[in-house]
Amino acid sequence: MTSNMPDVTPAKLAAAFRAAFRTRWTRRHGHAPPTGDTGARPLPEGEQAGPSGTPDPVVAESTLWRMRTTVKDEPGSLAALCTVLAGLRIDILSLQTHPLAEGTVDEFLLRAPGALEGAGIAGAVGRAGGADTWIERADTHDLVDAPTRVLGLATRTALDAAELPLALRQLLGRCTIRSLPATPVGGGRGPEGVPVEGALEDTVMRLRAPEGGVITVERPYLPFTPTEFARARALVELDARLGPRVPGSQDLLTLPQGHDITVRRADTGDLAAAVAMHERCSPRTLGMRYHGPVGDADRYLNHLLSPRFGRTLAVQTASGRIVGLGHLLWDGDETEVALLVEDAWQRRGIGAELLERLVAMAAEAGCESVYAVTQSSNTGMVAAMRGLGLPLDYQIEEGTLVITARLAPGAEPERAVRVTRIEAP
Repeated sequence: MTSNMPDVTPAKLAAAFRAAFRTRWTRRHGHAPPTGDTGARPLPEGEQAGPSGTPDPVVAESTLWRMRTTVKDEPGSLAALCTVLAGLRIDILSLQTHPLAEGTVDEFLLRAPGALEGAGIAGAVGRAGGADTWIERADTHDLVDAPTRVLGLATRTALDAAELPLALRQLLGRCTIRSLPATPVGGGRGPEGVPVEGALEDTVMRLRAPEGGVITVERPYLPFTPTEFARARALVELDARLGPRVPGSQDLLTLPQGHDITVRRADTGDLAAAVAMHERCSPRTLGMRYHGPVGDADRYLNHLLSPRFGRTLAVQTASGRIVGLGHLLWDGDETEVALLVEDAWQRRGIGAELLERLVAMAAEAGCESVYAVTQSSNTGMVAAMRGLGLPLDYQIEEGTLVITARLAPGAEPERAVRVTRIEAP
């Protein structure tokens, strides 16, 4: 892990402060930084910029901004930039430096008077010597300093292998992360290998995945710095050293019909039980789930059960038989949900229970939406998505139905079953 302010001399810091984040349906979006209001709220009175006492009407409402700019690596360059910010009555709440071969990328968290626009701040920074300036609205989550945030992400990654893509996304901000297995599910050539130390190319970094294959991170709107690359590589190395792992807790559920089942996290250790469930499923049920030849269904399981590509929930009977699987899959910058319930256990609320839990996981992970790929004749999946009580978008193309649910932050669907939490020994 790197320091919050690497290579910053005490004199430089003092001057600065004196002055003042197959077959699946894929859709790709642009990553340009927002140009308008992102909904940041004014801080409570007493925490805003400006002197105590009667608030200055110019700074009575403040806005948080994240800004990056490149300055020359020479005495006085940072001080000149901070002097300009101070002249605009902008507080510097935090500062990180990212040394480059020529110059330094300085990353600021700023609290500015509400009347100031991002373009105005960037223009003033440019006139003070800042180059390649990037700025966007921030929120209170950005007030956590970088070492604390990195340590928190490392802890989450250590507890759950499925957290690695999410930790990278939170570490690096809005970016697209793809995990490519060394051997594709459908056969063919795998991705081009990367050196052990990884590769950084401007807005793309490529890291060697712990289980083989490649993790690709893209952020077209803002180049990665060597400091960010080192942090990302450290998270991946931590994940590789710890090996495959999933949380051991499980929930004992009572279905409306009175049957007791257990819902728990699953991984590749459940491959044999999942294949056995496939064998008990009808061709129609498998076809509804995998949208392809039924004979190919087993080949996808090892990928689906791997925590490197998402999270899997298994529904298990009292005898230990798996009768349902729910997958939450990290699909680049989007998130897919998928369900499979054994024929004999359908229409008992298992699919809805799995979906609600997967959506709650996605919301907790900060996902803005989830999507399901199915067929219009799959009334069970359509009903389960509608039962979430969330805004839905429907798209149909060549007989394939894609339902996208927009998630409400912090919202968790109500459960139709009684839940008892059991911690695994």
